[in-house]
Amino acid sequence: MGILLSWLVLAFAVWLTAAVLPGVHIRGFVSALVVAALFGVLNFFLGWLFFAVFAVATLGIAVLLAFITRWIINAILLKIVDSLTDRIKIDSFGWALGAALMMSFIGSVTEWGLRVVGLV
Repeated sequence: MGILLSWLVLAFAVWLTAAVLPGVHIRGFVSALVVAALFGVLNFFLGWLFFAVFAVATLGIAVLLAFITRWIINAILLKIVDSLTDRIKIDSFGWALGAALMMSFIGSVTEWGLRVVGLV
């Protein structure tokens, strides 16, 4: 149940981000579900690897600035998802950075709200 709920929260965040940011384009909520699934799988398999590479390349500064590192990695993963599917289009890496930040914020607020209501 937790994975399904996290997937739906991420899909909602993707959909709302595309609705608000003019540089992020998505076909609809079904496309947001597909994008969220791809993003989640890539984050699971590549997110930790990118984080480790960033940590080594920056001599550990990436670990100290984990939020910024994770934000950049999420933007990179969004651009990879953009290149893998035609269900999302992100105009530039700058828009990917904005989308990653907004998706993180929406996801965090939504999951917090679900905890307060008692669904998580």
